[in-house]
Amino acid sequence: MDPSVNRAIEQLRGRKLAALKKKYREVFREAPRSLNKQFLFRRIAWQLQADAEGGLSDRARHRAAEIANDADLSKQVQNRFPEIPAPTVPAAPVDRSRAQRDWRLPAAGTFLTRHLVNHDIVVKVLEQGFEYQSRSYRSLSAIAREVTGTRWNGFLFFGLTERRNG
Repeated sequence: MDPSVNRAIEQLRGRKLAALKKKYREVFREAPRSLNKQFLFRRIAWQLQADAEGGLSDRARHRAAEIANDADLSKQVQNRFPEIPAPTVPAAPVDRSRAQRDWRLPAAGTFLTRHLVNHDIVVKVLEQGFEYQSRSYRSLSAIAREVTGTRWNGFLFFGLTERRNG
């Protein structure tokens, strides 16, 4: 490819949207219909290459026009494949009156421990909630707040999950 075309494309790469819109008007002699920076860059770069190298052959242009003039493909696909009805198996009733157990929790009866400032925090996992120092708690976060005096994610505090980066 011509080095001057390469330089022109590299200069385009660093331009802002307003500059790309201006260049698009110069190259295509019409206002851009898209305001997507990447799209404008690619269209302009392709046209610069096409001007330098000759663009599509007449045969390729003719074939592209034939494809564009064909009937709407989505209608053809819909007619070609009959619609398959959804299964009519009745779903089993789900009891949503009780909260679902979190998959990160160990089985009821398990003890969770955390060493913090010279003493161990031992929490017993119950069927519904947790027990810490003979008191019941609804969440691990409540226990972590009780112990530290600050808000904590209970799963993170007791090492049942890892901090997500991002």
